[in-house]
Amino acid sequence: MMMISRKTLRRAAAAALMTLTAALAPAVPALAADAVFPAGVRIGLVPLDGLTPSKEFSGFISGDQRVRIGLSEIPEAAYTAAETAAKQENMPVGAPKPQVFETTTRKGYLITESGKEGDTEVANYTLLLPGNKFTGYAIVQVRGEAGETYSEANIRKMLATAVTRPEVPVDEQLAQLGFKIGDLAGFKHVRTIAPRSAVLLSDGDDDAKLDSSAYIMVGIMQGGPAQPDDRGRFARDLASNIVGLRDVKMTNNEPLRIDGSPGYETRLDGVTGTDNTPVRVVQWLRFGSGQATLRIVASAPQSEWGTAFTRFRTVRDSISAK
Repeated sequence: MMMISRKTLRRAAAAALMTLTAALAPAVPALAADAVFPAGVRIGLVPLDGLTPSKEFSGFISGDQRVRIGLSEIPEAAYTAAETAAKQENMPVGAPKPQVFETTTRKGYLITESGKEGDTEVANYTLLLPGNKFTGYAIVQVRGEAGETYSEANIRKMLATAVTRPEVPVDEQLAQLGFKIGDLAGFKHVRTIAPRSAVLLSDGDDDAKLDSSAYIMVGIMQGGPAQPDDRGRFARDLASNIVGLRDVKMTNNEPLRIDGSPGYETRLDGVTGTDNTPVRVVQWLRFGSGQATLRIVASAPQSEWGTAFTRFRTVRDSISAK
C-alpha cells in the first residue's frame, strides 16, 4: 500500500519553504472568496493576521519568522497516496496518518506532526488538496511560542479557507519569466514549465493533445559552446535529444542572427505520439554574452507546418530581455 513517509514530507516541506522561487513577485488576490494566491501558484488561502507574502518562497511569513506557510503544487498522485494512507488500518510506528479535513470547497487530507529542533518546539501542519491534474500542497510550520493568533485552532481555521484555481492567468505566468514575450501569436494555452526560466505555448488544451497540435517552448538554459565554431555541434546535439521525437531526420542546421544576436536554427522531421503523427520541429538557439542561452523548440503536424512556422517566428522575434 502507498503511504506518505516522514522523509517524503520533509523533502516536500523543504521544497515548499526554501527552494520555491516562483513567487518573487507579490502575492495576488484570488477570485474565490478572500483567498490569496502566491504569484504563479494554483493554491491559495486566507492568511491569518500578521502574515505577509514571503520574498523568498511561495507563501507567507510572520514578522518574527516563527510562522511560515509554503504553498505549491505537487503531482496529482500525492493526493491519492494520502487517501490510501488514511484508509490504512495499521500504520508503521511513528508514521503520521493523514486525516480527512474539510475545507470550504472540498475534502482534503491533513497531516500534523510535532517535535523539537534543539530546545525549540516545532509544529508542522500539511494539507493536501485535490486540484485539476495536480495536488495543492500547503505546509504550515510554527516554531516555539508564536502566540494565540497562531494556535492550532486558528491554523486549522486558516487551512479550511484553502482553495485551488483551475489555472494561473496568462499575464501572471508571463510576469514570472526572466524574459518578455511581446506576441503570443494566437496561442491560447500558456503554461509555465520552470519558474522564471521556461514557458510552453500551445493550441492543445492538455498534454494529451500536444502531439497533434502546434506548440512552442521558450526557455533559458545555462551554458553554451565555449567557441563560436562549436555552435553547430552544440545545436545538433541538443536537437537530437528532443524528448518524444522518433525516426528523426535532420533537414537543416545553420547559423543565423536572431534580434541581432548570434544564433542557430535546426530543423527536423519525425513522428511523435501513440499515433505516430508526422511532425516538423524547429529549434532556435540565441547565444548571449554571458553563460545563458535562449532555447526555443517548436513543433507542428507536417500538414499544418506552413501556418505554424509563421506563428513560431512571430513569437521568436517578440522575445526580449527584461
